[in-house]
Amino acid sequence: MVERQGLIVYIKQLKHAKSLRKFGHVHYISRKMKYVHLYTDLDDNMRVKERIEKLPFVKKVEVSYRPFVDTEYETVRPDKAKEYDYKIGL
Repeated sequence: MVERQGLIVYIKQLKHAKSLRKFGHVHYISRKMKYVHLYTDLDDNMRVKERIEKLPFVKKVEVSYRPFVDTEYETVRPDKAKEYDYKIGL
């Protein structure tokens, strides 16, 4: 399976959102906030980011750090205060 990483591309006009399909898989287009969330291969991510930043209709490009965030936690048992709140029903 190929490792993927997300890019959030803020654009000036929504009509240019379709042209970003050639850079990766478009996952979501926000009409209200005018951004496109697309996935690219992890190996080509920085090269694609540089190419997208050079486009005239792009305001800003942000990289998603989700592949690098740990999703496994150290503690399995919840805190004592939380256990008490759960028993009360808060």
